[in-house]
Order: sequence, then C-alpha cells, then structure tokens
Amino acid sequence: MEFLNLPKRTTGRRSYGLTSIVDFGTPIGELKNILNDYSSYIDIAKIGIGTAYVTPNIKAKIELYKQFNVIPYCGGTLFEKSYLQQKIPQYIRYLKILGIDWVEVSNGTIDIPLEERLSLISILKKDFHVMSEVGSKDCNKDFPVSKWKEEIQILLDAGCEYVITEGRDSGTAGIYGKNGEVKSDLIQELVKDIDYKRLIFEAPTAKHQMYFIQQLGANVNLGNVKIQDAVILEAQRQGLRSETFYLEDSECTLR
Repeated sequence: MEFLNLPKRTTGRRSYGLTSIVDFGTPIGELKNILNDYSSYIDIAKIGIGTAYVTPNIKAKIELYKQFNVIPYCGGTLFEKSYLQQKIPQYIRYLKILGIDWVEVSNGTIDIPLEERLSLISILKKDFHVMSEVGSKDCNKDFPVSKWKEEIQILLDAGCEYVITEGRDSGTAGIYGKNGEVKSDLIQELVKDIDYKRLIFEAPTAKHQMYFIQQLGANVNLGNVKIQDAVILEAQRQGLRSETFYLEDSECTLR
C-alpha cells in the first residue's frame, strides 16, 4: 500500500535513474535470492574488474541477470587486458558466447589514446551497446575540467549510450579526491553543458550516493553500487533516509 508523497522514480526498463551494481563474485544462489526480491531496483550489473574471466559459472550468472531484466556487462579491466594483449577480436567472441550485449571501453588502468578508443567504439557499436569511461584509477592523476568535458562529449557523439565517470570501488580517484571527497566543482561544470542523464557517476558509498541524489535528484544514474546496497540506495532516492529526508521532486539543483 502506497500512501506517502515521494520523489517520482523512473520505472521499468529505465533510460535514466539507473542503478548499476558491481558484482565481485556473488555466489549464484545468493544472487538469485537477491534478484528475486530486489531486481526492480537494479538496472545494470557490472561483473567487477576481471572476475568474469575466472568465474566458473559465468554464463549461468549472465543468463540469470538477463532473466530478471538486468543488463550484465564485464568491467573495463577485462577490456583493457584484452587490448593490451592485442586480443580484442577474441574478447568480442567471448562476449558473444556469453550472450552479453553491452561492452565498456575504458582506459582507467592503461592509457589508450582517445583516437584508438573511438576507432574501437565504431567497431563495437555494430554489435553491442557501448559505454565508455572517463578518468583514471590513479589517484595522482588529475585531469583539467576542460578535458573531462571534451572527452565525454566526444564519446557520446561517437555513439556511446552512456559515459561512466571513474570513481573506483574505493571512491578515491577520478571524480573523488584521495580523501574520498567529491570534486564538486568538477561535477558542477560537467552538468552545465552535458546531459547528465547520459552520465553514470560511480558512487560506491552511501555518502557519495547521497551527494549525487541531493544535487541531481532522485533519478541520477549511479554506478559501482554494492549489490547488497541496492535497497538502501532506493530508499535514499525516495527521501526515506535522514540525509535525503527533504528531497524535493526536482531533477537537478546544480544548473
């Protein structure tokens, strides 16, 4: 029974308001129980780092996600490893065998020139939905705002459906400082000129998630969410936590 007035959430197969969880090896029995109860709160599942390659039951796990209408994809680390070893064609065949329809093009660990990433995107988008990632996993690398904005827009124009802003699972790189604080000036500049509904902000902790909800509204796209946090994140989105208690039904307060 619904009786509270809460921020309006996107539902069904969302195009924004996405929750992208990270799966670092959730046992398939446990995963089935989670999805049975909470799949309506999960839109995308990243098989974190390169764990897909060493997960014995990976095909069954992919099929389970798809059964619950959750989009599965492999973390960018596996893409970068394949690129480094010049095995992108094998990686593409691997994804097709698994039945994966989405692919991430990233350069968080190794430096892949933008032109090379754009070339790969032009190839991959023929058979896959493509996401790309901007930012480094190295907390000592700090890109100027102009580079963030330029690269994100170029990647979107090249055919990426979403661009992920790097935050790591620790929340200490990319859009975050070493101390885990959000680079709020960067975020404010990004959303001025870029459609934030096509950005997925990596937000691994409740503190990070609540920042983006408070600033960009209940339907901000959030990634690197721990799978066990899907329910509490949904509560946060709907103003059912003290820190988001007075959340207005607005989309963005930063513009």
